[in-house]
Amino acid sequence: MKGVAVVFVVVLAVVSLAATPGEAVSCGELQSALAPCLSYLTGGGEPSESCCGGLRSASGSIQSTPDRQTACYCMKSAASTYNVPTDTAASLPGKCGVSVGMTVSPNVDCSQIS
Repeated sequence: MKGVAVVFVVVLAVVSLAATPGEAVSCGELQSALAPCLSYLTGGGEPSESCCGGLRSASGSIQSTPDRQTACYCMKSAASTYNVPTDTAASLPGKCGVSVGMTVSPNVDCSQIS
């Protein structure tokens, strides 16, 4: 679950930092953006407005296939580092009313995301 939380944090960071056009999104940017989501991802309940705002921002910054693949790899890496329940991570976009343009799951083949 914590790994998924980190992944969402990474996505949120990317959106809030708004990557420069033509520049790929970085894991650090995504982690920063999704940091407000850690309490939800590790403890459940409802995501905070700052969490959802970060997710919205990150989602808006992930426009290209390389951005989506980077976000996927970052999320998977974070998921393996932390103990974030997969279902909690997968429910975050829906609870925030945000489409992230990819499936949130540790089983996703990131190289196949387009």
